[in-house]
Amino acid sequence: MQNQNSPPKSLSRAESSVMGKALRDQVPRSSHGEWLPLPNRPDPLALLEESNQGRLLELVPIRYGRMLASPFTFLRGAANIMASDLAETPKTGIKVQTCGDCHLSNFGGYGTPERNLVFDVNDFDETLAAPWEWDVKRLASSIVVASRYLKLSDKISRAAAIAAVQSYREHLHEYAQMTVLEAWYDHIGVESLLSFTSHAKELKKLKSEVSKAKALKPVLELHKLTKTVNGHRRFIDNPPLVFHESPEDPLALEMLSVFHKYRKTLREDARILLDQYHLVDVAMKVVGIGSVGTRCGVALLVAEDNDPLFLQIKEARPSVLEPYVGKSTYENHAQRVVVGQHLMQASSDIFLGWTRGDSGHDFYLRQLRDMKTSVEIEGMSQTDLCGYSHLCGWALARSHARSGKRCMISGYLGQSDTFDQAIANFAVAYADQNEQDYKKLVAAVEAGQIKAIQE
Repeated sequence: MQNQNSPPKSLSRAESSVMGKALRDQVPRSSHGEWLPLPNRPDPLALLEESNQGRLLELVPIRYGRMLASPFTFLRGAANIMASDLAETPKTGIKVQTCGDCHLSNFGGYGTPERNLVFDVNDFDETLAAPWEWDVKRLASSIVVASRYLKLSDKISRAAAIAAVQSYREHLHEYAQMTVLEAWYDHIGVESLLSFTSHAKELKKLKSEVSKAKALKPVLELHKLTKTVNGHRRFIDNPPLVFHESPEDPLALEMLSVFHKYRKTLREDARILLDQYHLVDVAMKVVGIGSVGTRCGVALLVAEDNDPLFLQIKEARPSVLEPYVGKSTYENHAQRVVVGQHLMQASSDIFLGWTRGDSGHDFYLRQLRDMKTSVEIEGMSQTDLCGYSHLCGWALARSHARSGKRCMISGYLGQSDTFDQAIANFAVAYADQNEQDYKKLVAAVEAGQIKAIQE
């Protein structure tokens, strides 16, 4: 007899698959292809303005300026708009730890603690337990939007989106055949990153980026990012993108408090490692598109013989998914980000930690540019876009598989291309919607209703 206090018996892989397949009766796979905005759809510009609450207002025009560059950069900065839209789409009720902002540029290579270069999802600001379909739909939509930016046809855009979803479905099927630990330990090595293109020019460029990432050491960054002032190293100011607040400024004081408190959230071995360094300088640094205006900075630490360590300090705010799936179980949003990253990534930075600043803002810290590499979307051929989309679909499947619902999702997806085709339909339709929203922002800036600074 099972003890009342013992955890419930887990389903077999076959039982979970059957349960997933049964969900097709309630939510047909073809239903995911639908996108029609509701008559009372929230105004996208109002949602953007709402998301600026609590940001550093002097930096918000830079955010809008970066979003103006193209419909693709608009999509990247408008995660809250798409979250609102996704909440109205069909869902199976299966939740996993999602990225929450799963677009083509939020994947890349990074160094593991064992100094291996792997490919994975690499942005978790919006991570939350939510419907798995939302990540897939945002990824596919971003592929179509990016493809149009590259001036590729809708036929090619659709094919690239299908490549990503097919890869997601097929790799999730593979993970469903694995044991729990086999799926958990799986990772995508650098050899897969180098295999998505067969074009000599692109491959040469990619190999060069990988070589640079492997050779990237903090000491090389020391002379690029800092200069000596009165005998001490300081970050080079480049306002408004990199700048120092006055020492008495509340934000500067909060950043210092964050650094000294965050070490408590590290594992003991990482704390011992961190304690071999001392803090030299902290500066504010504007990063990304959606993050512009949030409290982000960089810290320089030095050990003996000017041995440097660079840390990135990023403010964590409520996930854009919270209004639609409920609040995070973590009171600290930085803890939500860190836990989500540990759950979704094959291996995470040993210096990844979180805390709350003295002014009440949540922050997480990690290494800056630790063997990081990314794939340039600009100039991609149709073949390369399909290959890279396939790789991103695989990485997303691997991340979702770690949440424990891999067999149920795989059972729902099946082995036909019904879901792939449906998501491609959705992605093309949503790319149209994104273009309309982008044009509204352009018109608002031209009319002087919204201020934007283009760098």
